[in-house]
Amino acid sequence: MARSNVCYHDQHMEFFYKNSNISSDEWDQTQLVLVQVVGSICCCFILVANAMIIAAVVTNRRFHYPFYYLLANLAASDFLAGIAYVYLMFKTGKISLDLTVQGYFFRQGLLDTSLSASLINLLVIALERYISIMNWKVHSNLNKRRVTLLIALVWGISIFMGAVPSLGWNCICSLDLCSKLAPIFSRSYLIFWSVSNLVLFLIMVGVYLRIYIYVMRKTVVLNAHTSASINRKRTPVKLIKTVMTVLGAFVICWTPGLVVLLLDGLKCERCNVLMFKRWLLLLAVLNSVMNPIIYSYRDEEMWSTIKNLMRCIRSETRRQRSSKANIQRGSGRETTSSLKENTAEDSKVSTQEMLKS
Repeated sequence: MARSNVCYHDQHMEFFYKNSNISSDEWDQTQLVLVQVVGSICCCFILVANAMIIAAVVTNRRFHYPFYYLLANLAASDFLAGIAYVYLMFKTGKISLDLTVQGYFFRQGLLDTSLSASLINLLVIALERYISIMNWKVHSNLNKRRVTLLIALVWGISIFMGAVPSLGWNCICSLDLCSKLAPIFSRSYLIFWSVSNLVLFLIMVGVYLRIYIYVMRKTVVLNAHTSASINRKRTPVKLIKTVMTVLGAFVICWTPGLVVLLLDGLKCERCNVLMFKRWLLLLAVLNSVMNPIIYSYRDEEMWSTIKNLMRCIRSETRRQRSSKANIQRGSGRETTSSLKENTAEDSKVSTQEMLKS
């Protein structure tokens, strides 16, 4: 009991890993390199794809609607997730043992904030789609002020979720309450984190199922009309495909990690929660890879805008190269002409000297 009343803020993470009966946080070198290579490829795609989506929403006036504003915010959260995972990959293994408590809180808080923002954004987009589809409209009637408030609320909740452990919900002063997956995180916080995310997951599933049922009923009604409603029926069919893809990607990427966190929070002694720690995290980050594809590249207008942006970047690069080449050629011509002028002047001087002699 006396041990639980002592705080260890000045200790490095090696102390907490040993307290959780973890000899080290390192992998076999081959496994660690493999995770870093795969993670780096995923993060490069996340950064580039989401940056292009944000640029497309900003530059194309056709995307100045609530859904696309929320889509750009989702891209921003996924962009942050890519940065957070790059930072995590190169602060793990032996390096994690030398981290300070504050450094570990920052590492995990950055990742938790980005992943929470991505998850909550998915929920907000689902609600926006629900409002639109229930009114059988392409876009909802949310004004810019409400969309801005929603975006601010998303980031406020996400930052809070990421900062909660550093604000006091940890086990630095109660070592017997520490978890294994996060040695300075309290098991009760892991339960809160996993359960709250699973609740959000269930809400999202319920929203999408409601949309699915409504669209199916609406499609049946439209089938009874003339062929003039064919174009109106294409949107529900695409929506059904998108909804099923979103649900499948989310279940595959998030459920395993949340279940493992919950088992660790419940102190499951028989569960080897450390075995698939990094693989489950990589699987969760893959959801940020799939989001640009599911929400953006299936949109023909978005894809054409992104291709135009890439063409502009290529043409700008070519212009810069050609301008540099022209400058080099111009400087070369100037050098050649100056050499010719100098040679002519020298010849004139030598001729004059010869005449004088």
